[in-house]
Amino acid sequence: MNEPDVRNPSPEATWDMSFRQTGFWGYVAVLPTWLGASALFILMAMTFSDVVLRSLFGNPIESATELTRLFMAIIVFSSLPIVSWKGNNIVVDLMDPFFSRKLALIRNITIDLTCGFILLWPAKRVWDLAERARSYGDVTEYLNLPQHYIGWFIALFTFITALTFLARAALLIFTSVKVPV
Repeated sequence: MNEPDVRNPSPEATWDMSFRQTGFWGYVAVLPTWLGASALFILMAMTFSDVVLRSLFGNPIESATELTRLFMAIIVFSSLPIVSWKGNNIVVDLMDPFFSRKLALIRNITIDLTCGFILLWPAKRVWDLAERARSYGDVTEYLNLPQHYIGWFIALFTFITALTFLARAALLIFTSVKVPV
């Protein structure tokens, strides 16, 4: 039987464990995950109900498209901070064999800093657009929900993701975390 050697964890396991939080911060990190998972479950149940109502009774849920857009925004933007913190973003690693450990560390710090600073602009811009929607009194088509709430949500979680990238970069700069190559 091939059992993993727990005394010598892989660099990836060391990397993941170094970012794992316990206590209060552990719960804070899990809340967006539960929010996204709940939105996904509701979206699944709503889609199933919509298909059943449409197929059997010819009466679909009128606001299904609107709710799908809202739930998709919640799923995507609530998962961005935790995905970014863990470094589980989609990457193209064609050039990784050409980087030494030290260069990989510099590359990762540069990428995290760049992503963090770049995401500050869309967060600010979406916040401004949400404020404009609030001032105009924009509401959704079927449910008449104020549109600025989802704008605030997107802006807030984009800002949290930016801070997450900057915190990752700071952690890489100020600690001796081994980066997997």
